[in-house]
Amino acid sequence: MASKAPYQTTFEVEHTIQPIYTGGSVTLEQNGRILATTLGEDALLTDLNTGRQLAKIEGDGELISTMTLTPSASHLIICSRSLSMRIYSLTPSPTSADDVKCELLRTLKPHTTPVVILAVDQTSTLLATGAADGVVKVWDILGGYNTHTFRGPNVLISALHFFELVASHKEEETGISARNRKKRTKHEAEDDSKNEATRGFRLASGSQDGKVRIWDLYNRNCASVLDSHVSDVRALDYSPEENALLTASRDKTIMWWDAKTWKVRKVVPVLEEVEAAGFLEAGRLSYTGGANGNIRIWQTDNGREVTKPQAAKNEADSIVSAIFFRDLGFILSVQTDHTIVLHATASLKDLDSTATIAPLEQLRRISGTHDEIIDLGYLLPDRSLLALATNSEEIRIVSLAQGDSVDNGKYFGADVAQLKGHDDIIICLSIDWSGYWIATGAKDNTARLWRVDPANNSFSCHTTFSGHAESLGAIALPQVAPPESSAAFKSPQDHPPEFVLTGSQDQTVKRWDIPNGVTRKAPRALYTRKAHDKDINAIDIHHTGQFFASASQDKTVKIWSVQEGEVQGILRGHRRGVWSVKFAPKDTPTITGESGPAAGRGLIVTGSGDKTVKIWNLSDYSCVRTFEGHANSVLKVLWLRLPGEEKGRKHVQIASAGGDGLVKVWDANTGELETTLDNHEDRVWALAVHPVTNTIVSGSGDSTVTFWKDTTASTQAATAAAATQFVEQEQELQNYIHAGSYRQAITLALQLNHPGRLLSLFTSVVTQNTPEPDSLCGSKAVDEVLANLSDEQLFTLLLRIRDWNTNNKTVTVAQKILSVVMKSYPATRLCNLKIKGRKGKSVGDVFDALKVYSDRHYKRVEGMVDESYLVDYTLRCMDGLGFIDEGVVMEPMEIES
Repeated sequence: MASKAPYQTTFEVEHTIQPIYTGGSVTLEQNGRILATTLGEDALLTDLNTGRQLAKIEGDGELISTMTLTPSASHLIICSRSLSMRIYSLTPSPTSADDVKCELLRTLKPHTTPVVILAVDQTSTLLATGAADGVVKVWDILGGYNTHTFRGPNVLISALHFFELVASHKEEETGISARNRKKRTKHEAEDDSKNEATRGFRLASGSQDGKVRIWDLYNRNCASVLDSHVSDVRALDYSPEENALLTASRDKTIMWWDAKTWKVRKVVPVLEEVEAAGFLEAGRLSYTGGANGNIRIWQTDNGREVTKPQAAKNEADSIVSAIFFRDLGFILSVQTDHTIVLHATASLKDLDSTATIAPLEQLRRISGTHDEIIDLGYLLPDRSLLALATNSEEIRIVSLAQGDSVDNGKYFGADVAQLKGHDDIIICLSIDWSGYWIATGAKDNTARLWRVDPANNSFSCHTTFSGHAESLGAIALPQVAPPESSAAFKSPQDHPPEFVLTGSQDQTVKRWDIPNGVTRKAPRALYTRKAHDKDINAIDIHHTGQFFASASQDKTVKIWSVQEGEVQGILRGHRRGVWSVKFAPKDTPTITGESGPAAGRGLIVTGSGDKTVKIWNLSDYSCVRTFEGHANSVLKVLWLRLPGEEKGRKHVQIASAGGDGLVKVWDANTGELETTLDNHEDRVWALAVHPVTNTIVSGSGDSTVTFWKDTTASTQAATAAAATQFVEQEQELQNYIHAGSYRQAITLALQLNHPGRLLSLFTSVVTQNTPEPDSLCGSKAVDEVLANLSDEQLFTLLLRIRDWNTNNKTVTVAQKILSVVMKSYPATRLCNLKIKGRKGKSVGDVFDALKVYSDRHYKRVEGMVDESYLVDYTLRCMDGLGFIDEGVVMEPMEIES
C-alpha cells in the first residue's frame, strides 16, 4: 500500500473548546482562582484566570445534587442523587502547576433524602448539609463525623450560612430574641466557664416555607426562628460590622435582621424573585440578583437602591446564584443559560451615601456550554477570534490567543463579546475576506451585518436586512479582496462588503447592496428570485465574485450570475437534499474524474443527505467524482489549503462533516478517503479551515469545538526517519547474529519485535554442544540479558514463549527459556506487570495459556515414559527365550497333534 499515495495525510487534535458547566452548583475558593462546576455527573475544577482544566472528578453514576469548595480550597465536597456525599482533599500536583491532585478521603450517607444545599465555615473545618427532609447536619470535614443534628419541620432546606456573632458579653443574650428567651438554669450558668471562643458560632438555615432558623452550635439548640418571608429563602449572609443578617427570598423581598434581638431592621421589596444576595464593602452595601438578570446594589442602613434602574433581561439571562468574598474584586453570577459573569465592584469603594451609580461593569463572561454549535468561522486577518452560532439569538466571539500574550482573562476559548440583535435562533453566518465583517441569518426572517473591531472594542450591527417571509437558512458575503492600493484594502473595517446574498425557507434568494455609510433608510433587495422548490440550505460565492451557488432540500444545486441573478446551470444527481456547497479556491489544478479531466471555469463540491460528497465541473455541470463513506447526512464540505508542489502536481483535498459525528478528508484526484477525524459525540454541523496553517475547526451538537492540526509534514518526516532507523537496526541485528553476540542480538530482536530471529537465537543457545557451566540456558550472557528485562520486554518475551509453547517442535526451547524467566524474577514482579497500550492482553491470560499447553506436554512426556517401560519389559521377555549361539543347531520341536 506504500505506493498508493505520495504521502499519508494526518491530523491531530491540537485544542478543544469544551463545556465546563451544564447546570447545577458553581462554587469558588476565596482567592478567586479555582472554580468548581458541575458537568452532568462529573465535577470540574478550572483555573478562572487561564481557563485551564485543573482536575476532573468522575461521578458515581447519578447527577450531582449540590457541591461546594472550602474557602481555602483544601477540600471539595460532592453530593449526588445516589444519597452519597464524597469528600475529596485537594493538593497542588507535584508534577504540574496547572493540575490539582484530588484524593477521595471518605464517602458518607448524610441524609435519607438527597442533599440539596451545602455550606462551609470560614475556617474550612465545618460542613453543613441540608436536605429535603428538613434536617440540618454539621460535620467535621477532616474527621468525617457528624457533630450536630438540627431537626426542623419536614420542609426542604434552601439556604445555609455559618457565621459568628460579634457580641459575646455575659450580660447580652447573644442572638436570643425576647420571645425565645428562657430562664437560665444552673447548668446553663455553668456553661459560662466554657470556652468563650465558640460561644458565638451560629448556623442560619432558610427553608421552603419562608422561615429562617438560627441554630446555636455551642448550646446545640435553635436560638431563634425568623418568620417574615412567605416563599423560598434563597440567600443568607451575615455582616460582623453591622451585626446584621441579610435574607433574600423568592417572595421578591430582602430583609436585614438585627443579630442582637433578631428583629427586622428593614424590609425592601425588590419586585423580582431573588436568587442571590450578600453584603459588600464591610456591610455598608448589599447586592441582589434574580429573575431580571441584573446585579443590583442597595444601601444597608436605609434600603435605598444605589444602581440606576435596569431593564429586565431575557429569561435565559436570569441569575440563579452568585458568589462574593471580601477583597475578591468582583461578584460572580451564574445565569440560567449556563453563562458565568464577573461583575466588577471597584466602583463601590468610597461610594457617597447619596450617590447613584451605573450598573456594575462586566469584567468577563464565561460560557459554561456553547449549546449546539450550528456554524462557525475565523475572524480578523490574523484569525485570532472565532465566531460561533450556538443555537441562540446571539453570536459568541471567543479568543484564540495563545502564549505569553494572553492577559485579562482572554485565554484560548475565552468569551470576548456577544453580538446581540436577532430575536430568534441564528442559523448561518458568513465572514468576508478581511475578517472584520460578519453576516448572520436567523429564524426571525432577517439578516444582519456586523462590524467587528476588537482593537477599539467595537462590536456593532451595521445593517439589518428585512424582506424574507420565512427563516433564513443561508447567507454569503463576497470573498474578493479589493486592489491593494484602495482604501477598502488598507482599512477594511471602515469599508463594508459591496453586497450580501441570502437564502430562505421561502425558497427565494435575495441580493442586498450594503450601504457604505450610516443610513436610516432600510435597505431593499436589489433582486429576488424564486430559486428552488424547497428550503435553501447553503449559498456560496465564486472567488471571482461573478457567480454564486444555492443548495436546496429539493436535491439540486443551482449556479447563478451575481449581477443579473439568472440561472447559469443546474447540478442534478443527489438523491436527498443538499446541505452544503463550496466553490473550489483560486488556482485549484485540474482534477481527473471518472469521465476524464475536469477543466474550464472551475470546480464545486457539494454534500448531501444521501451520505455522499460530489465534485462537479462548472464547464458542463457534470459530476466529476462521488465520495462515499459517511454513515449519515453530509452537513458541511470545504476545500483544504493547497500544499506546496510535490512531484510536479498539487495534492487537492476536501473535508466533509457528517451527522455521524465524523470529519473525513478525501483525495480529490483519487476519490479515496485519506483520514477520518473522530472527536465528537453528535452531529458535526460546522466546519472551517485556517488559510495558512490548514487547521480544520469542527463544531458539533455536543457543544464541542475541535481544532485539528495538520501533521502531515511531521508525520512524513517521522515515518522516513523510522524507516531509516529500522533498516539500520536490521543490519545491526544481522551483524550481532553473525558475530555471535547473543546479548546485543536478543535485546535488539526484542526491540524490533522479530519472533522468528529471536527463536533462532534461543535455539542455537539451548542446543549448543558445550553449554557453559552454571548457566541456566547454556550461556551466562543470555542468562544475564533475560534477568534484566524491562516490563515491556518481559511481557513481549512471555507472549513469544506462549506462542512457541503451542508447537511440539519449539516446546523444548520455550520451556527452557520459561524456566530461566521463572527463576530470574520473583512472582510478584511477574504477576504485577502493567504494560501501557496492551488493551485486551493481561499477564494472567498469558500464564493460563502457558499452563494449559505445559500440562499437555507433561502428559505426553508421561505417556512416552510409560511406553518406554513396555519396551524394557518386552526386551527382558525376549532375553528369556534363549537365542541360538553360532554353530549350534537346535533340534526341531515335536508338536503334539
